[in-house]
Amino acid sequence: MRKRDHFIGLWLDDTEYRRLLKQCGQSGLSISALIRHVIVGIEIRPHPPEEYAALLRELSAIGNNINQLAYWANARGSVSEEEIQKAAELAREAWLKVKETL
Repeated sequence: MRKRDHFIGLWLDDTEYRRLLKQCGQSGLSISALIRHVIVGIEIRPHPPEEYAALLRELSAIGNNINQLAYWANARGSVSEEEIQKAAELAREAWLKVKETL
């Protein structure tokens, strides 16, 4: 059963249709979804590149490692120079990954 009860047909010229398809391609939305978003006032933004998902996983893993170092330092009451260097290197890796994607 359909969730929506009303159908609206729409005629477009070639220029309008190409622009609509371009916006769908950039946003990753279907034509129907894009039109519904516009009607309710949702800002249409470009779909993020596929590399962003991998980047977010990497950043999450790096953040988890830094949190583990912080936990160990807090539990022991101190942190070694080597552990500080490791945390700094993880932060540098995160920065480089972000910079590569921009």
